[in-house]
Amino acid sequence: MLSVTARALSSSRYSHRPLAALTAIRWHHSKYQTNQLGGPTGTPKHHMYFNHQGNPLSPWHDIPLVADKNTGLYNMVCEIPRWSNAKLEIDTKSPFNPIKQDIKKGKPRFVANVFPHKGYIWNYGALPQTFEDPEHRDIDTGCVGDSDPLDVIEIGQEICAQGSVHPVKVLGLVALIDDGETDWKVFAIRADDPLAHKVSDINDLETHMPGLVDATVDWFTKYKVPDGKPLNKWAFDGKPKDAEYARTVIASTHEAWKRLVLSANSDANSGFGLTNVSVESSPHYLMPSDASDAFKALTDRSPGQMCPDPPAQNNEADPAADMVPSAAPSKWYYVDSSGSVAN
Repeated sequence: MLSVTARALSSSRYSHRPLAALTAIRWHHSKYQTNQLGGPTGTPKHHMYFNHQGNPLSPWHDIPLVADKNTGLYNMVCEIPRWSNAKLEIDTKSPFNPIKQDIKKGKPRFVANVFPHKGYIWNYGALPQTFEDPEHRDIDTGCVGDSDPLDVIEIGQEICAQGSVHPVKVLGLVALIDDGETDWKVFAIRADDPLAHKVSDINDLETHMPGLVDATVDWFTKYKVPDGKPLNKWAFDGKPKDAEYARTVIASTHEAWKRLVLSANSDANSGFGLTNVSVESSPHYLMPSDASDAFKALTDRSPGQMCPDPPAQNNEADPAADMVPSAAPSKWYYVDSSGSVAN
């Protein structure tokens, strides 16, 4: 295995020269606000949009990746609070990239409770301004990216709110292989957590939170089994990589995001929602006033047209039914190491 330094020089992950610094980015330093449209969590039309001082923005493109250059902290956007079950994610396909309720076959998706866990066992979110490129094959995992921002699992003691943004310290990562694609999971801790000053790398977690890394690998290995899927697979046999390695992955996915947001492809041609209010050199940049007009036009549509989600099943005659949250899972499952569910 190459050292991180040697790997950075030889990896195809670094075969692209870093892009020149993006010009005229307006970083927003005060708190972000969110507004919920289309129904509460657990409903098919649930969308949470972001704004700054009343102006709409994209949590993917407009919240900076780096929270503090001096301390090496990154920003994390919380999509899913700890212990909850609803599968929520930044919508990379739609304008302004709201956090949306994930839908499968017209119904809201929830993760199952798999022994000994309850829902998501950490605060789950994303690193903004990152992109796991589906056209790039990673030299170490041998797989392409999954077309999403980097996933973050935040292990601090507080339960984060959906849509909250937190400076975090990166500790390491693991590499899930999901349907043949690399799906990095970055371990991080909020900078304001009481434990943050004691942990700086993945090995520190075993000292201060023994069993957490193993529990994380167990969770991701088994969580799809109750839905009829096989056990998930891992690069590196599920062993975590350290903070330095994680930072190389973050840097390369940030470069991939730059290429995406600076591309001349339209949203329709690229398949991604690239509208932004901070990257003035991007063809998809909007002035704040134009962004407000575009957002108003988007949200003035009927809830069924607001975002390109599939319709909920059997609710055509009663649209109000789409505003009633689906029940979270009321069962739990025991999944053994072979992937069998005890019945």
